[in-house]
Amino acid sequence: MPRTKGSKNKPKTVTADFATQIAEKQSAKEALTAEIASITANIDTLKADLKEKKTALKKAEKEVASLEAKKQRRLKQRLC
Repeated sequence: MPRTKGSKNKPKTVTADFATQIAEKQSAKEALTAEIASITANIDTLKADLKEKKTALKKAEKEVASLEAKKQRRLKQRLC
């Protein structure tokens, strides 16, 4: 195969507009930052809801345990 003639290290013409690219990246960055803030606020709300539900569950479990204990005492009283 014959060797190509001429230099292969030709400078490439760059017609990139850096100001436009920077503006696009900054707008994308701002949008992501806003989305992150929204998600963080949503997570905080969900954490508060989770905490409330856990305390309600704990209270319900205590009530169930109390009622079961009362039931056992009544069964023992009937048997005796």
